Formats: sequence, structure tokens, C-alpha cells
Amino acid sequence: MAARVLVAGGLLVLLVAVAAAVLVNRDGPVQEHRPPVQEDRLAVTERRLDDRRMELTIDSAALGATTRVRLLLPKGWSREAGRTWPVLWLLHGGFDGYTSWTSRTDVDRLTEDTGVIVVMPDGGRCGSYSDWWNGGNGGPPRWATYHLKELLPLLEARYRASGRRAVAGYSMGGQGAMLYAAEGYFQAAASFSGAVHILAPGVPQAVMAGTTFGCLGTDWKRVWGDPDDQRAVWRAHNPYHQAERLRGVRLVVASGTAELWEDPAEHLAGKAGRAFAARLDELGIAVQTHFYRGRHDHAYWQRELHRAYPTLMRAIGAR
Repeated sequence: MAARVLVAGGLLVLLVAVAAAVLVNRDGPVQEHRPPVQEDRLAVTERRLDDRRMELTIDSAALGATTRVRLLLPKGWSREAGRTWPVLWLLHGGFDGYTSWTSRTDVDRLTEDTGVIVVMPDGGRCGSYSDWWNGGNGGPPRWATYHLKELLPLLEARYRASGRRAVAGYSMGGQGAMLYAAEGYFQAAASFSGAVHILAPGVPQAVMAGTTFGCLGTDWKRVWGDPDDQRAVWRAHNPYHQAERLRGVRLVVASGTAELWEDPAEHLAGKAGRAFAARLDELGIAVQTHFYRGRHDHAYWQRELHRAYPTLMRAIGAR
């Protein structure tokens, strides 16, 4: 089972594997969000891997460390171009990394003829796309600050990225996609088997176990604190409780409906996805959903990206 956890790469896989005893929109106008520019503070080294792939190594103040991001550049892209390109961010799941989308899906081929810059940043093995609580003291790692206040302005300042952006992610990355969209930086967001309700029954205990055993040496309370004592912090990072802030964003939610005995991780993801979609419906926020028989695996996330791709591209005016 441990091997399967690492292969799947989704946060919920390990959460369930190590804590089995716990188991118990509307379309809006395209708006370009311009964040405060901090890109001039970044030391960046770039390496061109092939005609489309570029890898950036970034010395991030928000993380207090060096990190990497992989780009897929559209045909005709040039740093000196007199135009910009819309952007698709793809976020990975827990225990995966920034190369997982290109190494385990056909995203290269899918995006080849679309005029879009694909951005695949590192999000940390247990980063949770969050600025960590760290006992109330804050400080590194600040994953959300790095992505939204350092990397995003960098792409616009130096790599011809526009303010028209879509974001998608699987498992932990599905949570990140919805949290970042709730901050107003993306016109469209998609979650595949996402951790979109981290306060659902049993999930906080699974988060504790997953962080402890999946990222050895990491105190799970550093991320969001205790789910009871720091309830407000957990709610602030729970897409279910931030759903109202997604009004006006084009949304896609997909997950499998596996039984508990078939795939515990996807079983939890499916329940979270349906609860999140129901919450959006209660709020009168349109969402495109797909709940299917499937597992917590890249083969399904690739398929769901294909299904969501036209919706995401329309929302940002890419073709």
C-alpha cells in the first residue's frame, strides 16, 4: 500500500493509508488581477529543456529556500514578443512535485496547439498551498505568498504572461486551485479528486497522520494548527468554507465515487467533491461536475483535465 501511496501522489492517498483507523458559477467577465509586483526581488536561473519546456530555479524569500517551476511555452512565444499569452496553472498533489504533470500525463500534447503558457510550480510534498501557521508566528514556508506574490508577478514581468489565468490541480492541488481562485487571481478553477473539504468527518485526523508519516520530521500543527483550537485557520484554508468567494469564477469539480474498500482515498475525495458542489449549489454558484467510477490515479486526472480543458480555455480567451 505504501508504494501505491507514493505512485498516486495525491495527499488523500497517504492520509487514508496511514490513518485507516480514523475512517469512520456563474460566468463572469474576464478580469485581470494585478498583484503587487515582487518579482524584482527574485534570483532566477532558467534552463531550456526543449522547444517548449523551460525550467526556472527561483530563490524565494517567501519559502526561505530555492524552488523550481516548469513552464510549457506556446508556439511563437518570445520574451521580446509584442503580446502576452493567457496562462494555465497546473498544481500537483501531495508527495508529488512540479514535474508530475509532464511526466505522468499528456499535458504537452494537450496544450501543444493552444496559445497558452502552462505553469507547473513546486508546491511542496506537504505544502498544502498555504502560508504555514507555524505556531501563530507565520514565516516560511509561505507557499501561497510565493505562488501569488512572487512567481505570478515574475511570469508577467519577464515571461509574457497575461492576467487571464486558469488553475487546475489534483488531490492537494485541487484544494490549492480553489483556494487561489478564491483569492481573486484566476478566472477559472478545476479540482480533480481534490481535498476541497478538509473539515469533513475524519479528514482532520487523516491530515495529521498524512503530514506526520508522509513528511517525516514535520510537525503537522505547523501547517494550520490544531483543527479545534485553530478552527478559524482551518476554515480559512477549506474550499468548502470559502465557497462564497468563488462567485464569478468558472468552476469544475470532478472526482471518483469509489467505495471505501475499493479506494479509500478516492472515496474520501468523492465525498468531499460532492459536499463542495452541493455547497456551491446552495449559494447559487454554477459549477460543472463529473462524478465517476474511478480511482485516485493520474490516469483519471489526465482524463478529467481533457474534459475540463475547453471550459478553462474559454474562460481565459485561449484558443
